[in-house]
Amino acid sequence: MAEMGHEFLARIGKTKLRPGGIEATDWILKKADIKPDSKVLEVACNMGTTLIHIANKYGCDIIGVDLDENALEKAREKIKENGLEEKIKVMKADAFKLPFEDASFDVVINEAMLTMLLGDKKEQALKEYYRVLKPGGVVVTQDVVLITDSTEHARELRIGLSRAINANVEPLIDKEWQSCFEKAGFRTEQKTGPMTLMSVSGMFKDEGIAGALTVIKNGLKEENKEFFQRMRSFMLDNKKELGYICFLGKK
Repeated sequence: MAEMGHEFLARIGKTKLRPGGIEATDWILKKADIKPDSKVLEVACNMGTTLIHIANKYGCDIIGVDLDENALEKAREKIKENGLEEKIKVMKADAFKLPFEDASFDVVINEAMLTMLLGDKKEQALKEYYRVLKPGGVVVTQDVVLITDSTEHARELRIGLSRAINANVEPLIDKEWQSCFEKAGFRTEQKTGPMTLMSVSGMFKDEGIAGALTVIKNGLKEENKEFFQRMRSFMLDNKKELGYICFLGKK
């Protein structure tokens, strides 16, 4: 199976794999209003970067779920390195059938995953997050948004992005995103901004100078160059039509 964009970026050293980078993550965490006694769930926790940041910053207990056993193994290693085994638990679980009771969590975090879900799957996942949230609880997400009024152009952008990152993805325009959250029962607040994933300035901000230079150096190695440049070219060529969107959805 062909390597997907996020797997490729992780392999060449990128630690922040989100369309709006650290700036968007900071916004959603601020909106989540996490307290030391909050019960927090991260769906699609990947290698645990956000889990560790949250446990360190807020001192709360947090559970991370993902379907990728390799990513979970890396998350467990990082959690152990940071001495946070008491605070953070990770497990393999499906976003559509979360192994938790109704009203178990104050906060559900889900970054850069809903774009990967096609058709009504986005809404299905959001309804499952709604189920496991306590009344008054919140879901916070960041994802890719398409900035266009043309349905045809939006379709072309989806096809182009899917090809560029080797994954079948379905980012939406802002009104369509909002509709998904409202149909699942959430009251929403949102923020949008430019996609920073592959821009040099975004990489410096997310990874620091040394980290960004490592990513670029690895990306330009002969075996990585074609994929790296294909992703980067598509995102930069379409930077006016590709952005990030963050949502706060309240139950």
